[in-house]
Amino acid sequence: MQLDMNLLVALDALLDEGSVGGAAARMHVSSPAMSRTLDRIRHMTGDAILVRTGRAMTPTPYALSIQTDVHDVVLRARTVLARQSRFDIAEVERTFTIQCHDALAAALGPPLLAALRKAAPRAVLRMPAESASDAQELRQGQVDLQIGAAVPAHGDVLHEVLGEDRPVVVMRARHPLAGGKLTLRGYAEAEHVTVSRRGRLRDAVDDALAAQGLARRVVAAAPTVAAALAWVAAADLVTLVPERISAGTARSLKLKVMAIPLRTPALPVVVTWHRRHEGDQAHAWLREQVRRVVATLLAPGGA
Repeated sequence: MQLDMNLLVALDALLDEGSVGGAAARMHVSSPAMSRTLDRIRHMTGDAILVRTGRAMTPTPYALSIQTDVHDVVLRARTVLARQSRFDIAEVERTFTIQCHDALAAALGPPLLAALRKAAPRAVLRMPAESASDAQELRQGQVDLQIGAAVPAHGDVLHEVLGEDRPVVVMRARHPLAGGKLTLRGYAEAEHVTVSRRGRLRDAVDDALAAQGLARRVVAAAPTVAAALAWVAAADLVTLVPERISAGTARSLKLKVMAIPLRTPALPVVVTWHRRHEGDQAHAWLREQVRRVVATLLAPGGA
């Protein structure tokens, strides 16, 4: 039997995506072409690999039993080929896509773009907005890196904790609370803006206040940190944002930054990527640049 490595790559995509359409999009081929490839794999293995259950497709027991082995073989092959080729980041023609929230994009973008323009002038940087579904774009190959606070739950998604920030209270300089020490009761009695891409009006702060026998009044939910800061700059409102990542925007709006008089957990900064990129030298270079820039941002006085 003659081995076709392309069939292994296609099988890896099919098992990872769980659909012909998803695998086709990842491999940049049409769905009919991927269906024909699946037929070839079925003929070669004597197994259905994916079977339709309603509107979805479910892997067979055999497919599940070989999924890890198939992925490992494909990953090792890519690593071997990558090591055989001479790598020069200056010659890379590629679009790097990093997905993160707006405050991090604003802080990370300028130094990262400067590094890219200097070392990889043929590369392009994309920073789309956060997605409502964590890791989906990574798994589909639409995004190179995601940066946020969550540790991924998918076994095929790798991560590294780059550091942590802390939440701080932000308000305009003319806010009645801006002139003195911020007390817990004063904080609770203020009018609040939450930051939530899903429009949530309640978060962990409310639970922490409830444990102290207090409650706050949330009057609005902003979709981004930038929107929340603009809103508190225009009215007597307060919001909670990451201190160092949001420092530049807060300074530009001349906002008052104060410590929150409440025990709150630190905000981790987590970078995630799909393990298909483990043998990708350009991707490794990108991760190193992100690691370096985030370390500078999170250092005392770095932002």
